Amino acid sequence: MRGKSIRMERIFNRETGRAVIIPMDHGVTVGPIKGIRSVKAVADLVASAGADAAVVHKGAAVFGHRGYGRDLGLIIHLSASTSLGPDPNNKVLVATVEEALKLGADGVSIHVNVGAEDEGHMLSTLGTISRSCQEWGVPLLAMMYPRGRKIKDEYSEEAVAHAARVGAELGADIVKTNYTGDPDSFSRVVEGCPMPVVIAGGPRVESELDLLTMVEEAIAAGAAGVAIGRNVFQAEDPVLITRRICAVVHQGLSASEARQMA
Repeated sequence: MRGKSIRMERIFNRETGRAVIIPMDHGVTVGPIKGIRSVKAVADLVASAGADAAVVHKGAAVFGHRGYGRDLGLIIHLSASTSLGPDPNNKVLVATVEEALKLGADGVSIHVNVGAEDEGHMLSTLGTISRSCQEWGVPLLAMMYPRGRKIKDEYSEEAVAHAARVGAELGADIVKTNYTGDPDSFSRVVEGCPMPVVIAGGPRVESELDLLTMVEEAIAAGAAGVAIGRNVFQAEDPVLITRRICAVVHQGLSASEARQMA
């Protein structure tokens, strides 16, 4: 367990115990979209602005490696699907914990869509990866989303709480899931998940204030941080929005206060 503790310190800020994580794994899912055509370039920007860690696939860990500047915690994403496939919700294993360690990873992540047609396969994969992470002392970030025919609202407290709890029950060290939309309901999600919870950024938003308000409310509700991708790397100024998010997460600024940062 000491290995996990040491590696967690490369993902979470030691002073605040919280994390600002920037997922950049979208190149497999939707291709080289705006903002991540160069993983190295966006890594430069968010690292300089104070982000704690990034999530990338194993290839991007190689061609996106910088070898200079402020360091970022490296989380290798182990599962994938593409938007071109017959079922984008079915995430399959594309890398191993051992591969990630050979690439210098500080942690690994896995994506599970709770309620999807292939939920059973994804849960089995989560269990297998969790076992490997225990063996090697590697933190596991589980991206747990309620998605499927029975899910009427992917942001409902009941669905999000269930998905988050599944991640914790099956061995995740960090759980990433949807924000429910208000701090009261999300505080109950956090209460029901015994592992640190970070919120997803969700779809691209038009209002930066709305994004920062979501972050502020989630932190107030007990979230351990954020894992925001598109709303950072597709922002007009990725450096500034990262600095503002970090100010809310690590300094306790309100959304309106962070919005005033230049």
